[in-house]
Amino acid sequence: MTIPFSRQLQNLTPQLLSRFKISENTFLIVLAVIIGLLGGLGNYLFRKTIELVHWLVVEQSLELFNISLEHWSVERMLVMFLPAIGGLLVIPLWIFFAKDLRGGFSGFLVKVNLKGAKLPFRPVFTRGLAAAITLGTGGSAGQEGPIAVIGGTIGSQFGKKFKMSGNRLKVLVACGAAAGVAATFNAPIAGVFFATEIVLLSSFELASFTSIVIASGMATVLSRALLGDTSELIAPPYLMGHFWELGLYLLLGVIIGGLAAGFIDLHLRIKDRIEAIKLPRLAKPVLGGLAVGMIGILFPQVFGNGYEFMSKVLIGDHAWYLLALLVVAKMVATSITLGSGLPGGLFAPCLFLGAVAGGAFGHIVELVFPAAGLSAGAYVLVGMGAFLAAATHSPMTAIFLLFEITDSYEVIIPIMLTCVIGTTIARQLKKDSLETVELTRAGINLDAGKERNIMKSLAVGEVMQRRVESVPENMTLRDFARFIEQTHHTNFPLVNEAEELTGIISVQDFMGVVFERDLMDLIVVKELATTELITVHAEEDLDTAMRKIGYRNIEQLPVVDRETHRKLYGIISRRDMVSAYNRALMTRTLGEDDG
Repeated sequence: MTIPFSRQLQNLTPQLLSRFKISENTFLIVLAVIIGLLGGLGNYLFRKTIELVHWLVVEQSLELFNISLEHWSVERMLVMFLPAIGGLLVIPLWIFFAKDLRGGFSGFLVKVNLKGAKLPFRPVFTRGLAAAITLGTGGSAGQEGPIAVIGGTIGSQFGKKFKMSGNRLKVLVACGAAAGVAATFNAPIAGVFFATEIVLLSSFELASFTSIVIASGMATVLSRALLGDTSELIAPPYLMGHFWELGLYLLLGVIIGGLAAGFIDLHLRIKDRIEAIKLPRLAKPVLGGLAVGMIGILFPQVFGNGYEFMSKVLIGDHAWYLLALLVVAKMVATSITLGSGLPGGLFAPCLFLGAVAGGAFGHIVELVFPAAGLSAGAYVLVGMGAFLAAATHSPMTAIFLLFEITDSYEVIIPIMLTCVIGTTIARQLKKDSLETVELTRAGINLDAGKERNIMKSLAVGEVMQRRVESVPENMTLRDFARFIEQTHHTNFPLVNEAEELTGIISVQDFMGVVFERDLMDLIVVKELATTELITVHAEEDLDTAMRKIGYRNIEQLPVVDRETHRKLYGIISRRDMVSAYNRALMTRTLGEDDG
């Protein structure tokens, strides 16, 4: 029987590492170089696919019907159908590859941080093509999320081929994600912080950091070779005219933080409304595209990733009131695009929203301080970084992205202040970021790690013991002594005549008076029992129950009803919870290995 090439490669790798005395970290760096180059190539192909779709659908339609997006005409009404065409083109992908299109970037984060970082390869093509269609036909979304997933999947495939361990596999995924973002913006440092701050949730070691840096750098080198030393965003040189402008930047940070929190809330509400609409699932991308197209009739700037328009705003073009209206228009258009099932990312929309919000603010302060010689473009630039930081809760990524785009040290202090203030305000108003808000609603906390999320996925009612050895509260100590001789339990709920929970007694409570034989018939168990009870409900999760147990260092919790908190449904112990966790962990681990 012929051994597959991939299996031969797996068998040969340990021999080569041993023969040439290559350490695991060195081998990881070699893989990082390869993944970085492939991630840069993936970014190039993805961008060219977007351009091809845009040329086929948008440019040909505008030329055919003589439509101008710069000037108003009756023919411009036809642009509403362009994103809807994207919705139609995505339908076959939803029919045959629905599993690949679900989840988005938040699903990618869950797989990386909670499910072993084992990513299937097919979505590189299916989800990548769907995202290219969305962006190429004018859907309001970004390309950074999809390209990060493409790069991360490349890293995961290499890790699986060489049988990398869980942590090493996560590092290779982060290498691919860093490569994609670095190649997109010609910003290797931003790519590194994107991978470590967003993908790995700031949990990384020096060895992994080295690999990510190398992958990000190699992707940037390849991108510059293929596309030139340019970025998706071209910013003019940054200059801060007056020291007192820092106060204006602090105010901008507060405004941006509030807008970012509002966008997170609006995005979730619109997605919920679209999901609640009783229409065939395949009709929603088309209707969503049509709704975005209708917004684009008045505000064609919302189409696509918006980088071309952002570059114009950076040099101070457009009136403040148009930019202020675009804040709302872009928020709604992006939420409809992604909520209706058109794949894409949120990175570029955040930059767009920051640009127009910063631009509107900059033009207003120019009007308020006409003699100060302020530059609206400077506030556009800082606003972009601040909104990205506030909406994604990733200030370091935003700070270094802006630094690399401008290549100016002068931007550092304003962007640091604005990003930190914006992120702080956004976190105060909205605990979750754009990428984690839906996960939190589903009971998934990426920061908590796999263990706590498994505990949160299990309900107390699934694990509790329903057959409870309860004790009447008026039982004498002599009867209780006979009772405990016939059981192996050490804690017992007390109930009254109505079978309501009134306390809990342990063998330890009883041992203090067991030798006082004169009292055995005079004292009832309730007098020794604990009546200030910590209870749990059947609907609560094991994480909540375990924290309640840990709070008082007790072994068991009574499970009661929500209405009266006295009707006893069962009892759950620390041992029950640990056993349930171990079973769930084994089941999930086996499922990951099969995948």
